[in-house]
Amino acid sequence: MTNRSWNAALLTLICGLLVSMATPTRGLADTLSQSEAAARTDSSPPRVATVHALALYDDPALPEDFDQLPYVNPSAPKGGTLRRAASGSFDSTNPFIIQGSPADGLAQLYDTLMESSADEPFTMYGLLAGGIRLDTQRHWMEIDLRPEARFHDGTPVTADDVIFSFQLLREKGQPFYRAYYAGVESVTAVDERTVRFAFPDNQSRELPLILGQLPVLPKHYWSNRDFTRPTLEAPLGSGPYEVASIDPGRQIVYRRVTHYWGRDLPINRGRYNIDRLVYDYFRDQSVALEAFLAGALDLRLEGSAKNWATAYETPAVHDGAIEQLVIPDGQPAGMQGYVINTRRPQLQDPRVRRALSLAFDFEWLNQHLFYGVYTRTHSYFESSEMAATGLAVGEEAALLAPFADKLPEGVLDQALPIPQPEGLRPRLREALTLLREAGYEVRNDALVDRDTGRPFTLEFLLYDSQWERITQPYVRNLERLGIHARIRLVDVNQYLDRLRRFQFDMVVGSFPQSANPGNEQRDFWQSDYADAPQSRNLAGVRDPVVDALVDDLIAADARDALDAAARALDRVLRWGFYVVPQWNFEGTRIAVWDKFDYPQPFPRYTRDLSIWWVDPERAAQVRSRQRGEE
Repeated sequence: MTNRSWNAALLTLICGLLVSMATPTRGLADTLSQSEAAARTDSSPPRVATVHALALYDDPALPEDFDQLPYVNPSAPKGGTLRRAASGSFDSTNPFIIQGSPADGLAQLYDTLMESSADEPFTMYGLLAGGIRLDTQRHWMEIDLRPEARFHDGTPVTADDVIFSFQLLREKGQPFYRAYYAGVESVTAVDERTVRFAFPDNQSRELPLILGQLPVLPKHYWSNRDFTRPTLEAPLGSGPYEVASIDPGRQIVYRRVTHYWGRDLPINRGRYNIDRLVYDYFRDQSVALEAFLAGALDLRLEGSAKNWATAYETPAVHDGAIEQLVIPDGQPAGMQGYVINTRRPQLQDPRVRRALSLAFDFEWLNQHLFYGVYTRTHSYFESSEMAATGLAVGEEAALLAPFADKLPEGVLDQALPIPQPEGLRPRLREALTLLREAGYEVRNDALVDRDTGRPFTLEFLLYDSQWERITQPYVRNLERLGIHARIRLVDVNQYLDRLRRFQFDMVVGSFPQSANPGNEQRDFWQSDYADAPQSRNLAGVRDPVVDALVDDLIAADARDALDAAARALDRVLRWGFYVVPQWNFEGTRIAVWDKFDYPQPFPRYTRDLSIWWVDPERAAQVRSRQRGEE
């Protein structure tokens, strides 16, 4: 289940902090106010507790009367500017639809019904929601909106806005929303400030918290606008920031809303401290790096191990004006890799896909390009108890047993297909054997279809030039098998357009996971989303076994059951060879000019830049230093 990362633009694909759901908290009064009771009819559902938060397994860590999140500084000063780079370009301020390339940072405009804590993986606290009632059998949930909640134009946030947002996103938004909210039967208004979600079954324990992540859009704003088309208007929201200025394709600036209705809520205290958030767009990441080192940007998320090791050898780093931080990440590493498009005829045979995986030489890359800092990824739930290991046993084996005649050979009785690091040459020999079994042979140094004589060709679609030097060694290895592989580097807009239409052979993609995966797995893997434009089923997986295992994972009603379902799904996906796994690093590398402060220790599960603030004295010193160097 994902949080505010629904704004991700480049399909390194959404998701981050994932949280989940549960029955009402113990120890809270099982009462309704007189006004609430009067609004009910005789056919109303039985009373349940009105609570401030939902937790999946235990009680929320924070009591009903908590003052702040435990990792914030409630006295943090407001003010200052944070400038950072964004990739490529943008042509829309609507992040919810298929069309257009949305600007970065738009999630900060919209409040959600609930908000997660970066210290708790399985809990959400009320944001727009002032009270939450969850049926003990999980067949419905009611949300009482806070009476003080307002959009930026002063209009109250009502139940009609919630219903409108839910229906709009599911009917006209990205396919992700249809998958994410698939378990909801109806949404109705109990009164002006209370909305009721009905569930046809109680198979998804996390569904109430998924609904807590619903961004609420203003009905009065969107009713007279075409939601399906990109726009460069500054949209109306209710969140802590609003759009200050737009330079299409080049820059978007947000300003802190000083009259933000939720600024004093305990969930927000000590957050959203910086007045201006500036996103400058760069088509070339090497130029963005130089802009940061020159002081034109304040903060950089560094994805390159080479840059981290060599590019920051500057006086500003040596004298402490630039800090290099590694922020731990308590979430599973998830999967990043070269995604194989099984819609392509030459990529439909799993033996071919396995051969492609064997030709990837992670050990060489890690030694020669990555300074040995990365770990090879194998599992879709890497670095967690949900990763499959050894042979399937216990509950995992029980989940797989009904599909014994449909599973790929080896799933139930062989070790997981992990390429061994004993050397590239034996792996290439094994790959060539698999390709011959799949009907290919080498003629005149080219791999061809044995029956048609058609050469085996492959194209890597990229948008970032940094990936060229990483992919080139892989291309050379494939050429040793006789595969004619090439790299196609395109601009971001063309890249996104081709992704939406699945017009690629292989791309670099990621499938981020939380400590509690759920409904988002539909969009990743299920057959219904294989041909839905802009779905995250990039590989085009169409497997009834995978469909059933995703449903088992979503329906898991205990932690052990969830882990077993995830391991079963992981095992089947790995035997499907849909991705050539790459690598992972357990943390986030951030380079930052020393004008910011932040509470420590960092939150346990996810980085949260909303808790940072600008130190005025240090900011003045940085400005003075930068002026002196120019």
